Amino acid sequence: MEITFKNKLSNDFSILLLVCFDGKTVDQKAFNNDNIKENFEILIDTKEFKNNKSYSDDFNIKSNNSFKKINISRISSLRTVTDIERFAGKKFSEIERKKNLKVSVIVEEKNIGEIQYEEIIASLASGFNLKNYSFRKYRSKVRPIHASIDKITFITNNPDKVEKKFKYFEKISQGVFLTRDLVSEPANVLFPEQFVQSCKKLSKAGIAMEVFDEKRIKSLKMNALLGVAQGSVKPPRVLIMKWNGLKKSEKKPLAFVGKGVTFDTGGISIKPSGGMEDMKWDMGGAGVVAGLMYSLALRKAKVNAIGIVGLVENMPDGNAQRPGDIVKSMSGQTIEVLNTDAEGRLVLADILWYVNKKYNPELIVDLATLTGAIIVALGDRYGGLFSNSDLLAKQLSTSSNKVKELLWRLPLDEDFDKLLNCEIADMKNITGTRGAGSITAAQFLKRFIGDTKWAHLDIAGVTWANKGTPLSRPGGTGFGVRLLNNFVEDNYE
Repeated sequence: MEITFKNKLSNDFSILLLVCFDGKTVDQKAFNNDNIKENFEILIDTKEFKNNKSYSDDFNIKSNNSFKKINISRISSLRTVTDIERFAGKKFSEIERKKNLKVSVIVEEKNIGEIQYEEIIASLASGFNLKNYSFRKYRSKVRPIHASIDKITFITNNPDKVEKKFKYFEKISQGVFLTRDLVSEPANVLFPEQFVQSCKKLSKAGIAMEVFDEKRIKSLKMNALLGVAQGSVKPPRVLIMKWNGLKKSEKKPLAFVGKGVTFDTGGISIKPSGGMEDMKWDMGGAGVVAGLMYSLALRKAKVNAIGIVGLVENMPDGNAQRPGDIVKSMSGQTIEVLNTDAEGRLVLADILWYVNKKYNPELIVDLATLTGAIIVALGDRYGGLFSNSDLLAKQLSTSSNKVKELLWRLPLDEDFDKLLNCEIADMKNITGTRGAGSITAAQFLKRFIGDTKWAHLDIAGVTWANKGTPLSRPGGTGFGVRLLNNFVEDNYE
């Protein structure tokens, strides 16, 4: 889908979308048809329009020898950039039912609080762009894809200024799309080595990349991570991504850590077959870290940031890790593996320890599709937030509410931590009890971060949406990229 910005309405549109507040300051000179003007003036004077801040309706006008559809929508109830984007996503779903459409958009010239007119248009374009994404690369000529909307043109007096603002949103969306691509790929295509290859384009954006192969991982004694990987013929990888937006600054970097289990059978503690295909996106946390780093680099963020992801495949075979095995993590702490399907925390344990000791970051935020328990607790609306810092938790929650990628904070305490204690090792990877599964998983991770400010985001319920979201079709959501981009921008730039 092509998105353009013009200063004049042409007559080649299939649908004209008029986005209004009260309709009184719409630039009617932009209308190239008297019928549009007449119908518009009549409609905005009706009680139905005046009394409904979310009004939306269609009418048809005659143009030459055909009829054109006009949609008029009010956005008086919207207050934020995200509200505007979500409105555009919803509108996209409404109008895309027909094929090969050309849409033109005229927006009433008015500000929303501190949001300037040009940013309103750019936000609408961003919403259309985010909602338009689809992952259909494996559809062949047997079932060809027919584009629903070919082109969207926004009519404005200052197209260059609007386009410049849209480019900012577009750079963030490219990170979101990378994340969606990664979580959507099947596991026979996206295994640890291929994940690294799929991220090569980050280097073109200015990201310095470092890759640890299996030999290097062994030399670092990342045995918790290696234990998860040992049942697969696909060797593990650790990928480090570095963005130095403040090259002369001595400020500590921000660290973002992602679980990258490219497929999770559960290992010897094998999962039920029903729904196991969803485990292709058990690398969702790693996907978000890659997408975030890409967005930061594309928009030249004034921050130093480190992204690190542990990439493994959790498979059962004669060499697989067994329940009851004990591994010595990179930190020196020993872990009894009671359940091989609680593998994400083992992967994260080593890379959390490594990034903390190697880079001494200002803070660490890790993301993982870690527990099914978080879905029981929060469903598909909220990600779980755990933190040892009230300030960091507040900052993340504020960004969460701002971009509508919602987080809910859950507790951590010593009594939960004690449940992980083990007779024959320093800890076990599950408690053996039914309750508080997401909390005790977070407590496990906390044992590997020392006193560094840290937050853990359990995104198991929000990485994939079978019914889609206001800004995504059914499939990968990209949840976390926009949230963390805003967190960085508002607090550290």
